[in-house]
Amino acid sequence: QVQLVESGGGLVQAGDSLTLSCAASGRTFSKYYTMGWFRQAPGREREFVAGIIWNGGATKYAGSVKGRFTISRDNAKNTVYLQMNSLKPADTAIYYCAVDRRMIVDTLQDDYDYWGQGTQVTVST
Repeated sequence: QVQLVESGGGLVQAGDSLTLSCAASGRTFSKYYTMGWFRQAPGREREFVAGIIWNGGATKYAGSVKGRFTISRDNAKNTVYLQMNSLKPADTAIYYCAVDRRMIVDTLQDDYDYWGQGTQVTVST
């Protein structure tokens, strides 16, 4: 089994930056797994935000965050990060970390095998 614990969420103002972290643990976790971030705003479906393969050699971003968010990972710490800059009120959501056992960056949530509990990000005007 794999456990994922997100941290770093909070309340910020528009234009601010925030960095989310997600630490993975568990006997079956492998550094070769793809890791990703999704988010779900009130009344909306959960959507893909960003993903990164095991060695950081490939990443994908949703169009709405491209150029503002950066995903990275530290395999020594089994941790993935999401650096979020120039935050907008539209970025307000619960952010979820997820793990995909395949070595590609999938964008569909059904392709991810393990999920964290989520961390709230609120961006005020």
